[in-house]
Amino acid sequence: MRRSKSTNGSVVKDKRNHVWQFFWWADGQRHSKTLGRFPTKKQAWDAAQVFRNLPPQPQPAGAPTVAVLVDQYRLEKMPKRYSTRRSYDAWLRNHVLPKFGQCAIIGVQARPAELWLQSLTLTPRSRAAVRGLLRILWDFAMWRGDVPVQRNPMELVTIKGASKRTSKPRSLTVAEFQNFAQHLDEPFHTIALVCVCFGLRISEALALKWSDVDWLNGKLSVQRGIVRQHVDDVKTKTSHKAITITQTMIEALKMWKQTTQFSAQEDWIFASPSQLGRLPWSDDSVNDAYKKAPLAAKVEHVSTHSMRHTYRSWLDAVGTPTAVQQKLMRHADIRTTMTYGDVVTDEMAQAASKVAGLAVNGM
Repeated sequence: MRRSKSTNGSVVKDKRNHVWQFFWWADGQRHSKTLGRFPTKKQAWDAAQVFRNLPPQPQPAGAPTVAVLVDQYRLEKMPKRYSTRRSYDAWLRNHVLPKFGQCAIIGVQARPAELWLQSLTLTPRSRAAVRGLLRILWDFAMWRGDVPVQRNPMELVTIKGASKRTSKPRSLTVAEFQNFAQHLDEPFHTIALVCVCFGLRISEALALKWSDVDWLNGKLSVQRGIVRQHVDDVKTKTSHKAITITQTMIEALKMWKQTTQFSAQEDWIFASPSQLGRLPWSDDSVNDAYKKAPLAAKVEHVSTHSMRHTYRSWLDAVGTPTAVQQKLMRHADIRTTMTYGDVVTDEMAQAASKVAGLAVNGM
C-alpha cells in the first residue's frame, strides 16, 4: 500500500484493488473513509479534504442553512407526484442533509460538492440525481430572495458517465416473450400482455379501471398511475392519451373481465382479492411473478420495465417510423424514445444483406 502523509491525515492506496482510503485522527480517535479510485495521489488527497474534521465555518449573514431551505422547499415547491416526492425525500434524507444540512446554502460550492459526489458509492446517474437536488435548492434560494440571483454553482459540477446506463435494458424476442408469458398465472399473464401490447409502464397498467376501456370505439384511456399503492397522475402530460385497442387485445381483456370477480365499471382491471378489490395488485407482486417465470421458461432476467423496452423494439422491428414510435410510447421528447429498445429480430442481418446486394449486384 502506498501512503501520502500529512499532518492532517494520510491517503492510502491499496495495490490490490487500486482504491484510495483516507485516515485521520480526531478527538484522540483514528477515523477512516474509502475515497474510491483516482489516477493520482493529488486527486485522492483533494477528495479527502471533504472528510477532514475542520472547525465550523462562519455562516454568511442572511443565507439559510440547507436544512432550513429543505423544510421550506418541501412546503412550497416539492413536486406533488408521489413517486417524485418519494425519490426526492430519499436523496435529501440519505445524502444531502447529512452532508450539508448545517451548512449555509451559499457555502455549497462547485468544487467541494463535486469531490463529495465522487466519493459516494452510487451509480453516476444517482450522483447526478443528488447534484440535481442541490441545483434545485440553489434555484429555490434565489427564487425566495435568500441569495442574490446568480449563476447556479451546481451547473459547474460534472458527473462522468451520468448519461450512460450501468446495465443494458432488456428487450425480449417474440419467442422469449411467448415462452415467458406461458409461465405466468393470471392476472400476471394479462398484465404482461397489456404492457407489451400498449407499451404501458407498470404503474399505468396496474392503475387501469374498466371505465377506461371504450369497447365500442376500441380505445384505452391512460388516466392515472399507481406507485407503492398510492394513486397519482401519470408521469408526463403526453402520457395522458387514448390508445387504440386491437381486436386481439379486446378479446384478451373481455376474457379477463369474465374471469375476475371485480368487473364493475369503477373496479380496477387488476384488482387484488387480498385488498377486497379496493386496490390493484402491487408492483412487488408483479415483480415476484416476473422473477419466477423466467426460471421456468429458461430465459434471462425479465423486469416489469422490460415490457416497455420490448414494445419499442418490436415497433422498430415492424418498421414503425420513429416519430410514430414517440407518439405510441407517449414520450414528450423523441430523444427519450431513442433510449428505449434493442435489436430483437434479424433486421440487422437483413439490412446488411440489402446493402451488400446494392453494392455487388446493384439491386
